[in-house]
Amino acid sequence: MKSGTVSILGCGWLGVALAGHLLRKGFSLKGSVTSAEKLGSLRNLGIQAYQIVLNETNFELSSEVFFDCDVLIISIPPRRIQAIEHIFPAQIGHLIPLIRKSGIQKVLFISSTSVYPDLGQIAIETDVSLPDKESGNALLTAENLLKSESDFKTTILRFGGLIGENRNPARFLQKTSKALANIPVNLIHQEDCIRIISEIIEQELWGETLNACCPEHPLKKDFYGKASQISGLPEPLMSDEKASFKLVDSNKLIRLLNYQFRYPNPMDFLDSIK
Repeated sequence: MKSGTVSILGCGWLGVALAGHLLRKGFSLKGSVTSAEKLGSLRNLGIQAYQIVLNETNFELSSEVFFDCDVLIISIPPRRIQAIEHIFPAQIGHLIPLIRKSGIQKVLFISSTSVYPDLGQIAIETDVSLPDKESGNALLTAENLLKSESDFKTTILRFGGLIGENRNPARFLQKTSKALANIPVNLIHQEDCIRIISEIIEQELWGETLNACCPEHPLKKDFYGKASQISGLPEPLMSDEKASFKLVDSNKLIRLLNYQFRYPNPMDFLDSIK
């Protein structure tokens, strides 16, 4: 696909930057936000803007025209609220009838590596262990809802922790009482997120589940220690105690998309902001 209309449900930090990239590629863009005050900023970027609010029992949208598109990207992470493992899948469930009604054939769901528990393993897409966190359970249930649909094809993209423009990683652990020093990080730069999504659309890679993390995984103490030094912030307190972890493997994505990471090591990002 070299042109067409892409609708991004959830134009936050990642969605807005993605929309700008796809506009430059020649796509028509529709984007949603939850508040009317944000509509103008999207329109100023050349994005057709819509207000869509997902609630526990229903959703509010300004126009169903938003769903008149070739590709729908769902980029709405579950909120950190009680019972989110039930609320978030219900919200996604409310979208499915509209996706069917509109005739959309291609859906990209932005998920997270939080669907994998910390079992000291190399995490690959076929792992079936239950997540440790409620947000991970919410995402995994939502993934399965979308993948079970036969009227459209969904690709699931499981991102690691997001770093990049206007996100200083040195601040991530400032409120943590004591971080685990010797576990690997699973991070990905915003630029790689955007390029990967663009490649999925252009290469028509639908019906897949893909991990998306930097191929290299420095230890927390090394990454966040260096981030703090560069930013002039206090280094976070670190504990040397042993703990469970996961190391997310993105080889499937690299192979299927023939993808080369712009930031294969998150330390490369730190070097770029010195």
